[in-house]
Amino acid sequence: MGVAAIIVAAGRGTRMGGGLPKQWRPLAGRPVLAHAVASLQGAGVARIVLVLHPDDMGRADIPQGVQVVGLTGGDERQHSVRSGLAALAADPPAHVLIHDGARPFPGAAMIGRLLAALDRHPGAAPALAVTDALWRGEGGLVAGVQDRASLYRAQTPQAFHYDAIAAAHAAHPGGAADDVQVARAAGLDVAIVEGDEDNLKLTWPADFDRAERIAKGRDMDIRMGNGFDVHAFTTGDHLWLCGVKLPHGRALLGHSDADVAMHALTDAIYGALAEGDIGVHFPPSDPQWKGAASHIFLRHAMDRVRARGYALANCDVTILCERPRIGPHQGAMRAALAAIMGVEADRISVKATTTEKLGFTGREEGIAAQATALLVRA
Repeated sequence: MGVAAIIVAAGRGTRMGGGLPKQWRPLAGRPVLAHAVASLQGAGVARIVLVLHPDDMGRADIPQGVQVVGLTGGDERQHSVRSGLAALAADPPAHVLIHDGARPFPGAAMIGRLLAALDRHPGAAPALAVTDALWRGEGGLVAGVQDRASLYRAQTPQAFHYDAIAAAHAAHPGGAADDVQVARAAGLDVAIVEGDEDNLKLTWPADFDRAERIAKGRDMDIRMGNGFDVHAFTTGDHLWLCGVKLPHGRALLGHSDADVAMHALTDAIYGALAEGDIGVHFPPSDPQWKGAASHIFLRHAMDRVRARGYALANCDVTILCERPRIGPHQGAMRAALAAIMGVEADRISVKATTTEKLGFTGREEGIAAQATALLVRA
C-alpha cells in the first residue's frame, strides 16, 4: 500500500516562452520535471506516476524511475489526475500525493507534514498565508481593499487517502481548479499544512530566474562508497566480469555468477547509501539467489540510488588479476555496466592491474576487484 505520487505534466502552456512547455525547459542542466521527480524521490516517495501529453510520451529526457502514462479523456488538469489515479488502481496505495510538474522543488519536510496530517484527515494541502495587502482593481485603478485574514496561497503536492480522492474525482463534473476543490465538493475535510517558499510554480519568465537561484543555492549532497570483493578460481571454461562473458581456462567460484567486479561496484553503491552490502539485500542463505546473474544486484542498487533522490556522478572499477587480460574488453564492460545502471558510459571507468606475481592474485588463485562510487543529490 504505502504512498504514491502523481505528477501531472501534460500542459502545453507557453506563457513561460522558450518554445517548450515549461515542464520540459532546462533548469540547472535538467528538465524542470526531472527536478520535481528527484525532489519527491528524495523525500522517500518511490512510486511515482507521471502523466504526460501524448506528444511527449516518446521524449528521450523523461525522468527515470517513474511509471509513465498518457493523458486520456480530455485536456483539463482533472483529466490528468484521473489518468494517474487509474494507473494506480490495480494496486492502490493508502495515500497519494498529487503534484504539478511545474513545481520543481517540493521539499521533504513539507511532504512529511502532509503525510503526518493524513493520520487525522482524509486530505491535506500545503499553503502559505498571504502577508501582502490585497487590492481589488478596475480599469487599472485601485477599487477597494480585500481583507487578507484567513487567505492562503495554495501549493502542491496535495495529499489524500487514495480511495477518498479517487471517489471524489469520479463524482466531480469537472472544471475544478485543483484537487482540494474536488475533495471539498465530495465533503472531505482538507487540512492546511505549512508550505514552502521555495516550492514555487513556474508561470512567468521571471519565475525561471528565481528557480535557477534556488537550484544553485541548494546544499550539495555528495556521498562516496567503496567496495571490495574476491572470488577464487574453480573448474570451468569462462568467467563473468563487469557483465561480460570472457572465455577462460577457469571459472570463478561463487554463490551467484561470481562477477567479482560487479559485486565490488554494487557494494560501493550500497556503501554510499549506507545501506549495507549485497549480502544484506540478497542473503547467500536464500536459495533463490543461487547462480543469480549479478546484474540483478547492481540494478537493485541503482534503483535504491534513484529512490533516495540521488544520481551517479561517476564510478571507478579496478580489477586485480594476472589473467585474463582486461584491456581488450574494457569498452564492452563499460557499455554493459552503463546499460545495467541506466547511466552514460562516460560516467563509468573500468581498468585492471596485476600484483606483479605477488599474493593470491599473483599466483592466479583468484581475482579481486575494488570500486568507488560517487553519488550526488539529484
